[in-house]
Amino acid sequence: MRDAIDSGLQEFKAHTEFSGLTRLFHWLRALSIFVLIFTGTYIAMPFLQSTPSTEPTIFTQAYIRSAHIIFGFVLIAISCFRVYLFFFDKGSKEERASFPQIKQPKVWIKTVLSYMLVGKHPHIDGAYNPLQFVTYFTLAILVLLISITGVALYANVYHSGLGGVLGVCFKWVEVVCGGLANVRVIHHILTWGFVIFIPVHIYMAVWNAIKYPNGGVDSIVSGIRYTKDLKV
Repeated sequence: MRDAIDSGLQEFKAHTEFSGLTRLFHWLRALSIFVLIFTGTYIAMPFLQSTPSTEPTIFTQAYIRSAHIIFGFVLIAISCFRVYLFFFDKGSKEERASFPQIKQPKVWIKTVLSYMLVGKHPHIDGAYNPLQFVTYFTLAILVLLISITGVALYANVYHSGLGGVLGVCFKWVEVVCGGLANVRVIHHILTWGFVIFIPVHIYMAVWNAIKYPNGGVDSIVSGIRYTKDLKV
């Protein structure tokens, strides 16, 4: 607990909710996802491609593909380290504290009712309510699947160096999916999961911060959330 902020009727206390590394990785992952969506869309439909030429001077597709690969590996690296922080970083204890509430039906019901504007938001232990925790866990699974399919596609284009090693390690993905074409289709479908998640996530985060002004949105920037302390 840190400095108290007097609101007139209530006294709030500021406490650290997200560590510096957690906040940094959040924004790097957000940047990576936006870049990957744009570059992936372009690779599938190269709408900026210049007039075809026999001269080896038009590298738009190659530049876009390179950016896609770079940010793809950035996303994978960040996501792996983010998992490590969740389980082992002392600064992530607020996030870990959110897990037990998943098993509490009353908290679930009150959370859903609050989002439906027919109830008050329940007291939450930790950084996330149950709905948020499950949503972010689903996002983690989505990142895992799109990373696996992405690496499989990468290894089938680049056959030497890292691509050669990954080709051996991820050949099973192509087999399980029934061919490289299916891997590509699944990769594209998973991308739409991110396209749907982003506006919903932004809307719900802003809505929650407006309805319950306790630093909900800016906590991912400052790391600070405010909680009610006592009557004054």
